[in-house]
Amino acid sequence: MPNIKYVTPDGTALELEAIDNETVMATARRNGIAGIDGECGGEMTCCTCHVIVAPEWFAKVGGPGPEEAELLEMVPAPTPTSRLSCQLHIHEGVDGLIVRIPDSQI
Repeated sequence: MPNIKYVTPDGTALELEAIDNETVMATARRNGIAGIDGECGGEMTCCTCHVIVAPEWFAKVGGPGPEEAELLEMVPAPTPTSRLSCQLHIHEGVDGLIVRIPDSQI
């Protein structure tokens, strides 16, 4: 199973075992990671699962689609590698993925 590393706002790195086809958001919520709320349950309507993908991983996971990009304009301090974690699906190709949880969500 792939591992995903979540970096909290204070810099703590938490490495979690993920399940294939699960989302980065679902893995975080299943493991009680603070800061990834996912209030809409992964329906891509709330932006409370915003993460910042490590630059070295961004090309591998790809950029946001048009609807996600529009939603990301609403998050506080978006970055060029911002994504909604409900849209990041886990597979063996992302083993070792690193995402940073921002200081605040919407």
